[in-house]
Amino acid sequence: MRKVKEFIIEKLILLCGLASIFFVLLIFLFLLKEGLSLFKIISPFKFLLGDKWYPISEPARLGILPLILGSVVVTVGAAVISIPIGVGAALYIAEVAPLKLKEVLKAGIELLAAIPSVVLGFIGMVTLVPWVKTLFKLPTGLTALSGSIMLAFMAMPTIVSIAEDALYSAPKTYKEGALALGATRWQAIWRVMLPAASSGILAAVMLGIGRVIGETMAVMMITGNAAVIPTSILQPVRTLTATIAAEMGEAVVGSEHYFALFAIGIVLFAISFAINVTADMFLHKRR
Repeated sequence: MRKVKEFIIEKLILLCGLASIFFVLLIFLFLLKEGLSLFKIISPFKFLLGDKWYPISEPARLGILPLILGSVVVTVGAAVISIPIGVGAALYIAEVAPLKLKEVLKAGIELLAAIPSVVLGFIGMVTLVPWVKTLFKLPTGLTALSGSIMLAFMAMPTIVSIAEDALYSAPKTYKEGALALGATRWQAIWRVMLPAASSGILAAVMLGIGRVIGETMAVMMITGNAAVIPTSILQPVRTLTATIAAEMGEAVVGSEHYFALFAIGIVLFAISFAINVTADMFLHKRR
């Protein structure tokens, strides 16, 4: 009877895994079906490298280079802010904080990840945007910098949680050996534990960046949604995700605009897939 139960449970787990892969493939095929129709009208080169996004003009201008660069600027800005703070917080929780404080901090950080992005976007509009406008004396605070700061705040729970798990999983004998050889506590953390957990930390960083790239509501609310090639982090930008969210409800089914939004979805799917595969490679890297 026990073997029968184990067999059923194993097959159910296998079925769940295969079902998740199947659903991802269905989503990808649906995106391909709708998005590739655009390339019967416009070449992929003009779509990816065109510098004008005017989907309802005559004729339609469907270049997504400003949207790609807007996403890159916001993502890089968020990574610059979130990675040092996130890894530093993970080091503190894993190696420095007392046990009781560690439990409180870890629970609090995981709760931050549960806050809906639309709520964070609203908070950003009310507090962060006016602050950026006043600090830099700008006409508007709806800029790439505002989006970067808010997305960094959203990425940090992912980075901190996974990086802390990676540091906790590193063999404690490494640290004990370093201390026994005369290293200070900081040297043992910086020169021994951090390199030992580097694969998990890199995976945490990649997954945090993946969260940033896929974010929609917060960036749509506080980045200004200007589809222009950015020359500064202090100007409004528009991201790929915000474009889909803002325009899909207005696009006529079967139009060039409709197909272009699905083609943007293919680009986003490819970027997210590449980031997740890279993170998985780092996570399972054998040292």
